[in-house]
Amino acid sequence: MSKRFHQNCPFGLSPPKNEVDTLQYWDEKIETMKRDELEAFQLKHLKHILNHAYNNSEHYRNSFEDAGVSPNDINCLSDIQKLPTIQKDNIRKDQELTPPLGKMTAVPENEVVYISVSSGSTGMPTASPFTYQDFEDFMDFEARLFYSSGMRNNDRYCHALNMSLFVGGPCVLGAQKIGALCIHAGTIPSERLLRIMMQFQPTITWTTPSYAWYLGETAEKQGIDVAHDTAIGKIFVAGEPGGSIDATKKRIEQLWDADVYDYYGLSDIFGACAGECEEKSGLHFAEDHMIVEVLDLKTGEPVGENEEGEMVLTTIKKMARPMIRFRTGDIVSYETDRCACGRTHKRLMGICGRTDDMLIIKGVNVLPSSVEPVVRGNKKLSGEYRLVVDRVNHLDVLTIEIESMCEYKGDVKLLEREVQRDLRAVLGITPKVLIYEDGTLPRETHKAKRIKDNRKNVWK
Repeated sequence: MSKRFHQNCPFGLSPPKNEVDTLQYWDEKIETMKRDELEAFQLKHLKHILNHAYNNSEHYRNSFEDAGVSPNDINCLSDIQKLPTIQKDNIRKDQELTPPLGKMTAVPENEVVYISVSSGSTGMPTASPFTYQDFEDFMDFEARLFYSSGMRNNDRYCHALNMSLFVGGPCVLGAQKIGALCIHAGTIPSERLLRIMMQFQPTITWTTPSYAWYLGETAEKQGIDVAHDTAIGKIFVAGEPGGSIDATKKRIEQLWDADVYDYYGLSDIFGACAGECEEKSGLHFAEDHMIVEVLDLKTGEPVGENEEGEMVLTTIKKMARPMIRFRTGDIVSYETDRCACGRTHKRLMGICGRTDDMLIIKGVNVLPSSVEPVVRGNKKLSGEYRLVVDRVNHLDVLTIEIESMCEYKGDVKLLEREVQRDLRAVLGITPKVLIYEDGTLPRETHKAKRIKDNRKNVWK
């Protein structure tokens, strides 16, 4: 049945399994809205969220006043450029100064029902808060994305993304909202996941592109033919570049004999903000929830369709902590013409790179500055370090190369394990740690080069 079924049923119950949903859209009115109507909708909600932020968030009130602008100055969508931008570092500093949620938060803490957590640049995790309605909106959009990718209430869905504090974890509830049978697998060992897939025969799974590739080839080595021994027909991928890289996508599809759909998300906004429909012609944004700007890297002015620039996002409904002109650091291009599926929202045509030195490893954002406090806080280490990224068996492997102090005479392996434990607590992933003698790593006279990326075609 349609979404109307959910709205009219108590507790958001899904339609019976024997009533297979055959409608084309999750929310046809919103998804097929004409551009002028959609922009009028956005402006209305933008004005409301700006007033909410100004009146209830000390950070935004001070930020607007410092820029000499007020919510009353925003009378058309292009006026959004009068507002100051924010970036990840602003969120981190805000929460460090006013823990745990910071002064960007625009509701009392007792109205916050959920937080996701991402790694911060000093090792302190940053929290993304949601009110009850924020979270409901989040789940409804995840359901909409899944529905556009072909998920229906007779599907079985295996969620194979990290469920611990990760904003992608709750996305499984979007599948439940559709009425799919959901298996909350998370990041369990590959052998067990394969057994679950063979036992319960899910038709759809969601994971990272590199893991989908790795899992398929691991199965081959074990004599398991995932194309025939499992029922997987659709694979949703997110958390790292690769889902829109043709070579990667084709190899995954060959291994599994399944269709791959790329998704894009941000911990500070939604688990998935955009995703591919069955036409696979770009990733549809949630433009009824956010305004998407793509800005020239030099001038900061908006670029045209199919031109590259930094993506800047503004949430227009999220009440707990509005994100107003959030600089994502992602270099993207977009299109606004109506998709062949009939949907009208702006489409992300691929991520071309990053404006900073952030790495995305196993769906986790890693910055050199996240590593630095650990390395420089340990008196057994010289303070020099380098992040090395390789692709091994289609999985990204992060190695942290570090130097010991010249006077250190202890067990290097023990020290490596000690540092690895401390880094795992900060990063949320377990890197390989190699410790060398003092003076081994290269020095730079100007700006230190902290990253050595040995992967090829990471972005394109």
